[in-house]
Amino acid sequence: MLNVLFSARPDAWDEYEGPLNAAFEQAGLQVKLAREHAPEDVDYIVFAPTGPVRDFAPYTKTKAVMSLWAGVETVVDNPTLTQPLCRLVDHSLTNGMIEWVTGHTLRHHLGMDTHITKQDGVWRDDSFPPVAAQRPVTILGIGALGAACGQALHQLGFPVTGWSRATKDIPNIRCLHGDDGLMQALTDAQIVILLLPQTPQTENMLNAETLALMARGAFVINPGRGPLIDDDALVAALDSGQIAHATLDVFRTEPLPQNHPFWAHPQVTVTPHIASTTRPETAASVIADNIARGEAGKPFHYLVDRSLGY
Repeated sequence: MLNVLFSARPDAWDEYEGPLNAAFEQAGLQVKLAREHAPEDVDYIVFAPTGPVRDFAPYTKTKAVMSLWAGVETVVDNPTLTQPLCRLVDHSLTNGMIEWVTGHTLRHHLGMDTHITKQDGVWRDDSFPPVAAQRPVTILGIGALGAACGQALHQLGFPVTGWSRATKDIPNIRCLHGDDGLMQALTDAQIVILLLPQTPQTENMLNAETLALMARGAFVINPGRGPLIDDDALVAALDSGQIAHATLDVFRTEPLPQNHPFWAHPQVTVTPHIASTTRPETAASVIADNIARGEAGKPFHYLVDRSLGY
């Protein structure tokens, strides 16, 4: 019998208890899932930063911590966390991100806001958009989510460039890396999508200098992490016309404070961190499968590299 501790916000227990127990049974695991176990008896922790566990040192028997979130920046540097940490990679989360990113890319590419929100009785038939092949898109961050979004946009005809810290080779995506690659990826890009993890190296990656590399009148779409963008630099680029519009789903402070300039800016769309979310049924299957791998002596999937922060 495995003791699995569920450490997330209290109301998440009602969402996850049933799916997790069903997934454990499906995986052939005998599990006692609970919100309270004696720390020294815990085999695995199902974890979200909103839960009660902050100090991992008492969990001396714990074989791995299974994150319910794709991002691990809030816990990866916890000095008490010496156990293996696995982030969540879930096809439902991936599909949700593909849909959100594709929808807003097409929205900006087609200029849909003009016809949806600015009808004034004037018939303008000269404002048609270019075809997708003439609209270069850059994705900063081509991990599981970024690569999946890039493939979807490629299928629609967009030329897709992806940037990562290390060398990658992904079909249908021009892959660049490193500092020189970042400059190349942003130069003349008309739509830039941010799907990077939050690390000290990625903070303020879009700043006054890098925003200036993009094509004038470009669009920024950020469903990644709020600190990837220098807020003041983005507002200045919007005011100057360098950036035509920014659609932002994530922010340095969430909920976004009511007095933040993004709320009132006419060229900013704020969405409340809804680009994609964890679905209990599919997330439970991923976690159960990973625990089953651990019990079988196999390497865990989605193991976080502490030196990289993701």
